[in-house]
Amino acid sequence: MIALGIIGATGYTGVELYRLASQHPDIRIEFATSEQYHGQPLRDIFPHIDPSYDIVLQSSSEIADTSTDIVCFCTPDGIAMAQAPQFLERGTRVVDISSDFRFDAPEVYTAWYKRPHTASSLLKSTVYGIPELNRDQIRDARLVGNPGCYPTSVVLGLAPLLEERLIDPQQIIVDAKSGVTGAGRGLKLQNLFVEVNDSITAYNVGHSHRHVGEIEQELAKLGGVQPFVVFSPHLVPMNRGILSTMYVRLTSDLSSDELMTLYKQRYKDESFIRVSHSCMPATRFVSRTNYCDVRIDRVEGTNQAIVTSAIDNLVKGAAGQALQNINVMYGLDEETGLM
Repeated sequence: MIALGIIGATGYTGVELYRLASQHPDIRIEFATSEQYHGQPLRDIFPHIDPSYDIVLQSSSEIADTSTDIVCFCTPDGIAMAQAPQFLERGTRVVDISSDFRFDAPEVYTAWYKRPHTASSLLKSTVYGIPELNRDQIRDARLVGNPGCYPTSVVLGLAPLLEERLIDPQQIIVDAKSGVTGAGRGLKLQNLFVEVNDSITAYNVGHSHRHVGEIEQELAKLGGVQPFVVFSPHLVPMNRGILSTMYVRLTSDLSSDELMTLYKQRYKDESFIRVSHSCMPATRFVSRTNYCDVRIDRVEGTNQAIVTSAIDNLVKGAAGQALQNINVMYGLDEETGLM
């Protein structure tokens, strides 16, 4: 059994990871932490937790000497970079679901997150955790930076085109819509029910959202050229889900059917990528699953194409992908605990 520790178990991502990991046949949850609720059973806060697998929450100080095989950080930005080194030093592997270990260069992290990176020496050995792209590196990794939810939907959506150099990387426009859990569980005025309900709101449009840096970093690796992404995220009145619509300029004459064949061939061996031919991707089809549904359509008579992808931001966009990474790291079938 893999002994897992969850740090930050009472945020939306943390409790989702707990839900998934508690059903995993090869994982034992060794501890779960919460600074706000330590000393309380997790089920007192989230009654939907399986009563046969409840656990009493601990503070970070209480688990300092607890031995585990791997820990997952489901914490606000800045915490993993402070605490991960001590786990790595004693041989514990780490998956970080926050943004702390997603960037290759500390100066890029600082530019987007407006804070210095206090564990920058670890970045060179960190693996970016999209198994469909980096499976071989993840297998032997000690530290995996779990991707953000928006970047997951965009990078998986555009990977086949960039790998084959079929689009202009300087002409990428992304319109993305996310459920409210993507903003976290903390109390914020703009996330209150009466502010969100019956309304769709754009925010941090253009080139200002923090995920743009992560998206451009990973697209550059795929296409070999630094891209420029115009990114407009929207908050929509639903609990979970992301739908990303990507507008790209083609550099080839491939038809819609040929482009769809390209996507099917690229993802034919990927359990969690479904290339949609008969219908458009929709958040309701991926809700509470680790699937990414993707589709591409050429705009006839033009050199434009539209890629659409849908994921559950809490599963494939966070906790599910973390569990998929753990499966890869320990040589398990990637579907274990996720199907």
